[in-house]
Amino acid sequence: MTTQIAVIGECMIELSIKPDSTTRSFGGDTLNTSVYLSRLLKDKDFSIHYVTGLGTDPFSQEMLDSWQQENIKTDLVQKMPDKMPGLYSIVTDEQGERSFYYWRNDAAAKFWLKTAQTANISKQIAQCDYVYLSGISIAILDADSILKLLDVLKKVKANGGKVIFDNNFRPRLWASLDLARSVYADILSYTDIAFLTLDDEDLLWGKLPYEQVIERTKNFGVSEIVIKRGSDSCIIEATEGRFDVPANKIAKEQIVDTTAAGDSFSAGYLAARLSGKTPSQSAVQGHLVAGTIIQYRGAIIPLNVTPKLLD
Repeated sequence: MTTQIAVIGECMIELSIKPDSTTRSFGGDTLNTSVYLSRLLKDKDFSIHYVTGLGTDPFSQEMLDSWQQENIKTDLVQKMPDKMPGLYSIVTDEQGERSFYYWRNDAAAKFWLKTAQTANISKQIAQCDYVYLSGISIAILDADSILKLLDVLKKVKANGGKVIFDNNFRPRLWASLDLARSVYADILSYTDIAFLTLDDEDLLWGKLPYEQVIERTKNFGVSEIVIKRGSDSCIIEATEGRFDVPANKIAKEQIVDTTAAGDSFSAGYLAARLSGKTPSQSAVQGHLVAGTIIQYRGAIIPLNVTPKLLD
C-alpha cells in the first residue's frame, strides 16, 4: 500500500533583484522539502501531497505545473479565484549583501482552512500516514485556522499517523513571542519527529545548550529530535539513542548559495528514515543532500545533480 505524506505550507513568487538583472522563480520552505523528498523517494511507494492555497492566476498555474513535474500530488491544493500567491523579493547589492521584502498579507495560502473545501481536505489529511509542516506553515494562519489545524493533527494521531515539524521560526510573522511559544507548544505536543535549528530555538525560547533544548523538546512529547547545525555535526535524540553525525566538509570556494540547505537536509533525513534507515544513516543522507544543494544557485537544483537515496 502506498504511504501517503501530506506537506503543509506556502509557496511564494520570488523576485531576485541584482544591480544588473531581475529573475523570477518560486520559493517556500516546505515546498523545497517536498521537491527533494519526491526526488529521493521516486522509486519507492510513496505519494507526496502538497497542501496550500493558490489563485487562478498564471503564476499559480505555473506553480502547479512545476510541482506535478516533480511528481508532487496537487489534489489537496485549493484554487481561490479572489486570491493570489504571496510575493517576496531578494535584493542583492554590489557587495553581494541580500535584503528580503515580503508582500503576503492577502496570500491564498493563509486561507486554506477558511473555505468550503476545508472540511473535505482536512479529512483527507487526517488519513495520511505522515504530515509535515513548519513554523512558517502555522505562522501565516489566523487564530481560528490554527485551532482547525491543531484539530487536524489530533485526528492524524488518532488515526495512527505521524506528525513531522520543522521549527523554522520567523519572529516577524508572529504578533508576540508569548503567542508563538503557546502555538509551538501545542504543535510539539502532537509531533513525532522535530527538526530544530538552534538559532531559531534561541530566538523563540532563549539561548540554551543543545542538551537542554533536547530535554525541553522531549518534555513536549517528541520522540525523535534532529538538531540541524549547518556545517557542524547534527545531533539526534531518538529511541535508539543519541547520535552526533558530522556534516560533509565543503570547501568555502565551492559554496555558492545556502538557500534551502536546512529544507533539503530534512528531506534527505526523512527519505532515508521512512525507507527504514537508522537515525545515523538518515543524517548522513541529509548531510549529503544539503552539501550538494549549497554548491548550486537557487533553492531547487537541477534534477540530474540531485543525490540519490543511499543503499
